[in-house]
Amino acid sequence: MPVIIFDRVTKDYKIGFRKKKTALKDFSLSVNEGEVFGFLGPNGAGKSTSLKILLNLIFPTSGKVEIMGKDVKDKEVRRFVGYLPENPYFYDYLNPVELLKFAGKTSGMDSTHIKERTESLLNTVGLWNERKREIRNYSKGMVQRVGLALALVHDPKIVILDEPMTGLDPIGRRQFIDLILELKSEGKTVFFSSHILEDVERVCDRVGILVNGTLVRGIDLRSENISGRLEDIFIEEVEKAGGIQR
Repeated sequence: MPVIIFDRVTKDYKIGFRKKKTALKDFSLSVNEGEVFGFLGPNGAGKSTSLKILLNLIFPTSGKVEIMGKDVKDKEVRRFVGYLPENPYFYDYLNPVELLKFAGKTSGMDSTHIKERTESLLNTVGLWNERKREIRNYSKGMVQRVGLALALVHDPKIVILDEPMTGLDPIGRRQFIDLILELKSEGKTVFFSSHILEDVERVCDRVGILVNGTLVRGIDLRSENISGRLEDIFIEEVEKAGGIQR
């Protein structure tokens, strides 16, 4: 059953008084409950615009977007979703325990549950031993891992990740992959964008390739035999759609 639906979504941005740029054009996509979906595309394809519309941070020019059968404008949707942006930023003088406590309280969690969840998540992302350090002293990869813990603190049914592997070393990438697979085993839905196609191929059930604001191809990695060829297919589809200038 689809838990994320983009239905003929178009997004135009105004440029000056008369011109406009179309970031998404008649874009339709569905993501099913319990699957890991990889959202692929070159820079400027419209992936971040799509995610911002999905999170109700910006609004489509036309079309409709739903999460769990509700319009994304419905405030109830927020309790279903955890989100990690590409470049997370947090108040520098908090440590991760304080940050997760704040997030848990705003999500309506009780103190005992927050404490248990914080310890579990910081152990999972490899930061428990660094929990007393202020975030301003963290590396980019460590901040990324704090962001993932923050996205998961309220135990959401749907996890949306924008370039989650950015800035991570091989160990951090492996931890992210293992966590995504763990979320899948728990029946969570994971929807993420990435440029690291090797990792996408390892964890995703399906992928969609977006070029110039249009979905050019969907691939079911469970049924199509493309092992080791996702990068070649991606480049071919982008070239065909005019997304690479020679």
